[in-house]
Amino acid sequence: MGNKLKFGIVGTGNIFKAAHLKPLLEHPEVDIVALCDINGERAQGLADAHGIQHVYTDYREMLDACELDAVDICTPNLYHSEVAIAALSKGLHVFCEKPDAVNPDEARKMADAAEAGGKTLMVMRNNRFTPASQFLKRYIEEGQMGEVYTGRCGWVRRRGIPGKGGWFTTKELSGGGPLIDLGVHMIDLTIWLMGNPKPVAVTGATYTKFANDEISDSVHSSFGEKQENGTFDVEDLAIGFIRFDNGASLQIEFSWASNIGAEKNFVELRGTKSGSAMANGQLEIYSETAGQLTNVTPVLKGGNPDAHGENLRHFIDVLQKRAEPIFVPEQGVDMIKILDAIYTSAATGREVRLAD
Repeated sequence: MGNKLKFGIVGTGNIFKAAHLKPLLEHPEVDIVALCDINGERAQGLADAHGIQHVYTDYREMLDACELDAVDICTPNLYHSEVAIAALSKGLHVFCEKPDAVNPDEARKMADAAEAGGKTLMVMRNNRFTPASQFLKRYIEEGQMGEVYTGRCGWVRRRGIPGKGGWFTTKELSGGGPLIDLGVHMIDLTIWLMGNPKPVAVTGATYTKFANDEISDSVHSSFGEKQENGTFDVEDLAIGFIRFDNGASLQIEFSWASNIGAEKNFVELRGTKSGSAMANGQLEIYSETAGQLTNVTPVLKGGNPDAHGENLRHFIDVLQKRAEPIFVPEQGVDMIKILDAIYTSAATGREVRLAD
């Protein structure tokens, strides 16, 4: 593989424009050679604006016609696995927006396709790349927290339903509501910080109470395309509890709309030597020093970097053999197993055991 990696993009909507386009365009080792979107005018407009040569409305045509090294997938969730498997089967590396897939079977097929072809499959895990997350991971790995035995994480909004009536709120296309949209972010981050224990059982409950509410106070509601009189058959709030093979546990809460004070994303961890709380990117450590309880706010270097861009740059470093992947597909399979089991538990009212 030469120094310049040829990328093809599948899906040129808001998440691509907001989080993927700039890091890839600016990377000296990337050449975006093709854009694909079912909305041909949208893709063509981006191609014209940025000097991208090829535009397609069918990803299969792009895969057949273009000489590529990697594909970046930014489609609605339903199509993540379909496009990824097709690209991996063509011998291409794949970067995909979260979530990995809409069900565990599709996530497994993606992981198997990557292994069979010996190619890199990475799914967006941008929250692992913030200064607070990087510091806390090292802090835990150095043993500063002792045994991390339980935690709590979530992302809750007062009013922030994305693309209401569009694919975000249509279960067939999205796989679910805030649990699969936001849960991937914070559940993944928490499990990664805890050392990637294997999930063994979950319980959960979901609610839909704000499908008819038109108020928004979150910038995140701008994602997706709203459709008047469209579908809303997903939850707007999910809560749950996860148990792991090492005895650790995790409480979760995710909402697009609920009557709370303000939007917040958070990860709280409890260890035998210290605990931590990270909320909206701010980190505090709780411990004991010299016979006193102490609260410490680390002074973090790096400001507020583009974590999505950092994740994409890491993917490129992996392809160029400069780094080992921070994310492996098996973690994605476990993630989708967790989300699927929470939805099943919510529907049945029972704990769900996860198969190996």
